[in-house]
Amino acid sequence: MGTWNLTGTKHHLLLCNGGSCMLQGAEGLTQAIREEISLHHADSEIHTTRTLCNGRCEDACTVVQYPAGLWYKNLTPSLGRQLVRELLNVESTLQRNLSYVCEQDQLVATGLAALGTNKQPHRASAKSQ
Repeated sequence: MGTWNLTGTKHHLLLCNGGSCMLQGAEGLTQAIREEISLHHADSEIHTTRTLCNGRCEDACTVVQYPAGLWYKNLTPSLGRQLVRELLNVESTLQRNLSYVCEQDQLVATGLAALGTNKQPHRASAKSQ
């Protein structure tokens, strides 16, 4: 474990390693993204974090890009490498893999992925009241 100095970081990729994504190859995707970052000596520009479930299992494998607020779906190791190159302005091809974008400080579905189930408000349990 490390505490990284993230000064100068331009992109933070949240790599879903939850159950559905792992079944669809998230480990290979994670390694491909990290290898591509290293290949381009971009560790100071692109930071990655493995997460547990990002809540978009139908879109497996998912990667969330911040601070842009872009949610990518159905990524493979090859598409993960393309994502890194896109972030480094080497190429731009992943628009069809965007499931959500951030507009006016909120996420908006692109219409290219399953809409999903609406969340129910959390209710405080009797013990916590």
